[in-house]
Amino acid sequence: MPNLLVIDDDRTILALAEKALAPIADISVAANAADGLELLRSQEFDAVLLDIQLPDQNGLAVYCEIREHDRRIPVIFMTVEAASKTAIEAMQLGAFDYIAKPLNVESLRDLVEKAIEQRQISSVPVAISADAEGDGNSAELFIGRSPVMLDVFKAVGKVAKQDVPILVRGESGTGKELVARALFQYSHRSDETFLAVNCAALPDNLLESELFGHEKGAFTGAESRRIGKFEQCNGGTLFLDEIGDMAPTVQAKVLRVLQEQRFERVGGNKELKTDVRIIAATNRPLEQMVEDGDYREDLLYRLNGVTIELPPLRDRLSDVPALIRFFLAQAKQEFNKPDLEGLSPEAVELLTSYDWPGNVRQLRAVIRRCVLDTVMPVITPDVLPDAIVGGKGKTDSSDGGSASQEAEANAPGSQLPQLVQRLLDEKSTDVYGEAMEYMERFVILQVLQATDGNQSQAAEILGITRGKLRDRINTYNIVLKSDVAVKS
Repeated sequence: MPNLLVIDDDRTILALAEKALAPIADISVAANAADGLELLRSQEFDAVLLDIQLPDQNGLAVYCEIREHDRRIPVIFMTVEAASKTAIEAMQLGAFDYIAKPLNVESLRDLVEKAIEQRQISSVPVAISADAEGDGNSAELFIGRSPVMLDVFKAVGKVAKQDVPILVRGESGTGKELVARALFQYSHRSDETFLAVNCAALPDNLLESELFGHEKGAFTGAESRRIGKFEQCNGGTLFLDEIGDMAPTVQAKVLRVLQEQRFERVGGNKELKTDVRIIAATNRPLEQMVEDGDYREDLLYRLNGVTIELPPLRDRLSDVPALIRFFLAQAKQEFNKPDLEGLSPEAVELLTSYDWPGNVRQLRAVIRRCVLDTVMPVITPDVLPDAIVGGKGKTDSSDGGSASQEAEANAPGSQLPQLVQRLLDEKSTDVYGEAMEYMERFVILQVLQATDGNQSQAAEILGITRGKLRDRINTYNIVLKSDVAVKS
């Protein structure tokens, strides 16, 4: 479980943090700066909650010491006044975020979860180097020995230290974020901040505020000034995922940052400078979008300083055994199954000959589910999804047709209680995530069936962007075809 350090002289805040955040992190507390810094130097932490006013030292000075100790630890300031000048100054220096007192438990939990996720993104080593020979002591999250993957490794090695925008292209689930992280870790900015933003996950107005920040009163609900990612990430690296789902107004502002390293907050008129390296990623045909008038040609040229193409898993099936070994070892440890020995030859043969329309992400999900479902030391074909046993793996992503699910679990919503109970019986440590994934998949399937597979209508009904829907279709291996059925 992640480790969180809370530094505050208010006992009620410490008690609240321990109670509210215990489900998501192991909590260590300190009532003053000296004790907090001593804990920080003696233990590894994934995030820090820091009070602005401490009895023995100013919070900003403490933040500077934390940053000197480890630049990658996300620090969240707690302040009585949301518009605190000190908090804003800390954000400009690279703090992760700040939250106003009295603390809102839900907002606090969401913020801490995001901080821990960013810590994991920027801290876990990627086994990759310019000569394509990984460090044996590193966690091999970027796995592959096939010729196409060696080309990717070499490309990363060549451009990582070159301070130019990079566009990572590839299907959903191929590992574009891993490439971005490798580029960051092997760059001259590796000691600075790395932040990731999914452009498809936020409505247009919120995305603009997330990237550029906003002034107090800029729009309804803007009760205080907010520092955006370009300002917060000054000197570091910003990863813009799903860049093809960015609205035209946001595209124009991003283009200006790329050209001039200048921008204005939403609702502001003060020009701000920044020094940010941008790594963008997309699975969409940007050139066709330019022809259709949906994407700025000049922005495409700016983002496309260097392009790294990630191959789909079906084009590097020779890497599947190594990926299986890695994901199997992960799941065995995570789900506490010490007696698990591995996969039978028949199961391996099926997995290595499958087409994997959902790419590496789908493979990981299948292995995890197999480890959960098996009660024997060896995983056999009877616990594999029907789609793999039947040899079906091709996805038609056209707008027409209807939806069916080639997945590991049945879709009827009535089975959710049984799913939760099974996860509890198996002592899963991700019940919430598994259940939410199950429900999201079920809702998306129902809406796609109701719209006869029309993605534009389905996205509108769901209240999400079409790009986000397309990403979920790939993630959950939803196959659009003529007959409507939900298969287990």
